[in-house]
Amino acid sequence: MITTQTTLFSEIENLISNLTPENISEERKTVLQPLADFIQEKVNNAEEIRINFICTHNSRRSHLSQIWAQTLAYYFNIKNVFSYSGGTESTALFPVVAATLKASGFNIKTLSEGKNPVYSIKYAANEHPIIGFSKKLDDDFNPQAGFAAVMTCSQADGGCPFIAGAEKRIPITFEDPKKFDNTDLQAEKYNERSLQIATELLFVFSQIKA
Repeated sequence: MITTQTTLFSEIENLISNLTPENISEERKTVLQPLADFIQEKVNNAEEIRINFICTHNSRRSHLSQIWAQTLAYYFNIKNVFSYSGGTESTALFPVVAATLKASGFNIKTLSEGKNPVYSIKYAANEHPIIGFSKKLDDDFNPQAGFAAVMTCSQADGGCPFIAGAEKRIPITFEDPKKFDNTDLQAEKYNERSLQIATELLFVFSQIKA
């Protein structure tokens, strides 16, 4: 296993240390394994690792996945990982996602407002921020070839059997917290989904060997 480094914001590092990937079911581990295999193959060949997390609206699950993947790659000191997100259509990064990440210790700044706000999302003081905003999967901001397309919702998975430029297509779907919007359970359910994604990506990245 690649050794971890300890320059994440302390609140994020504490959160990661309390995750329980050992509780992931064997069935779910089978779903996650192709992503670990893709990353390991790239590491073995000393190639850049590009992962585009794709959902229908690029507003919730795909962003959580992108941000946790980049954070955990840094946590495990896995170099040349570039994490992206996109949708079959663009809408906006849902504000509760930003609030959930902020509550987990990420430094969030709004760079521009409007119908599709742009956020700066930092996990460590000296690392480049992740730029979060909603975009289509083939947006110029995203890679055009040589990436893994990770389908984070069943609607996008079913609706996009072919992703142009993808080297590998990997369905890893999550339940949508959107159904709890504007309810008393909203904050709890968004945090629950964020922690699930973090836990499962922790399992993926913890397997990578230098």
